[in-house]
Amino acid sequence: MDLKSEKIERILSKYKFHDVAVAELQKINNIFPDLNPFTGTYTLNDGSQKELLKLSGVIPVKYDGCSYNFPIQLWLLDSFPFTPPICLLKPTSSMVIREGKHVDAKGRIHLPGLHSWDYPKSSVVGLLTEMITKFEEDPPLSSKTTEDTKDPHALMAFVSNLQINDGGIRHQDQQNIKVSVIGGGDLGVACVMSLLSKCNVEKLVFIDIAESSTKGGSTDLEIFNLPKVQVSRDVSASAGSRVIVVTANSWNSEESYLKVVQTNVDLYRGIIPSLVHFSPNTILLIASQPVDIMTHVAWRQSGLPPTRVIGAGCNLDSERLSYVLDINLNTHKPAWVIGELSENKVPVMSNVGLSSNGEPEIAPGSNSTKPLLDRAFELMKNRGQRSWSVGLSVADITNSILTDKMKAHSISTLAQGWGGIGVEVFLSLPCIMGANGSTRLAGVLLGPEEDSKLKTSVKCLSTLMSQIRI
Repeated sequence: MDLKSEKIERILSKYKFHDVAVAELQKINNIFPDLNPFTGTYTLNDGSQKELLKLSGVIPVKYDGCSYNFPIQLWLLDSFPFTPPICLLKPTSSMVIREGKHVDAKGRIHLPGLHSWDYPKSSVVGLLTEMITKFEEDPPLSSKTTEDTKDPHALMAFVSNLQINDGGIRHQDQQNIKVSVIGGGDLGVACVMSLLSKCNVEKLVFIDIAESSTKGGSTDLEIFNLPKVQVSRDVSASAGSRVIVVTANSWNSEESYLKVVQTNVDLYRGIIPSLVHFSPNTILLIASQPVDIMTHVAWRQSGLPPTRVIGAGCNLDSERLSYVLDINLNTHKPAWVIGELSENKVPVMSNVGLSSNGEPEIAPGSNSTKPLLDRAFELMKNRGQRSWSVGLSVADITNSILTDKMKAHSISTLAQGWGGIGVEVFLSLPCIMGANGSTRLAGVLLGPEEDSKLKTSVKCLSTLMSQIRI
């Protein structure tokens, strides 16, 4: 890998961790010599531009006994390798992107390794190895069909009848928008009613789980025969759902907290694998309590990537916080509540306004934003989480998924690698939500008080996870 050209050296000299970045690039060259460095201008989400280094070339992907060269491009941000690269497929004129769980319609590559990036545990070499493995399981490229493409071993001949619209969602999926709500009770019914009001669905399935302590409510829905709503007690009725909302709980006030959580985990063991079996391409949205633990459990039991298993988390608090800041304090900037859904949750603010077209970013903690956030938190006191308010929050997240809205929600997600979190825990963090699931916003340095609260939550959640049987 030639890093000696004047232009490359000039760009690399601006990288914050120059020596570490160079060492990483040399490791990449030893394993993947077909990736070569170039310089280029990258347009950030806020519209600003920056000169960066990029790696362009091919990686070998095997399918059906043959090896194919997949063209990719990795943009290295100036904080590389402590931040992950931006990974893109760069198809030739004879190729077409096949949208899937690891690649969106624009060629952006999404992998668990990117989601949980934590240098030095994470590396580009490891990321590329993961990329090859995932692409061999679910190839993201196909050849453009022509009359001359007769060779059965031609690139991507195994993909046929692919239809992708301009928004990146398969036409077949767009025509059959199905959402399921699992678990009865007030919260389940509230989610059904909110989803009907907020989301454009073809069918909404409400499955009343008999083992759940929150069962009930389905009878009235059957009596009044709501349009588009199907009531069932069989999880197979959820088959083909784009989003599955899980509200089922199994609470008993006479048991210890740990035993109650374990009972909930046991309940999930009987339903989560079945839900994913019937809807392998779904996004699981967890509203059961405790939401951070149950989202973590659902991810472990489902086998889905962490981008497609999320919890309602602090989204309701975040929407309330943004509203208070905008209406009462006139800030006109979105804000989020992050961390554990407990007394240790922390408010943060975006560094871009509500009307900005750029992707929001978390503003680092400062003396100017903290008083505003503290004041807004004070104004939010005594606003409890009622079933209907949680239902509205769930519907808002679901709508962002179904419409590919790419809105930032504070949802419970895999937090490992974010802001120096080294253990596997789920916490509420701001994530961009779209048709392919969640993408975390970058971590920032928090103030001492906020950082201490987050660390306390990480320790408590990690300890609890180690005590339950998944």
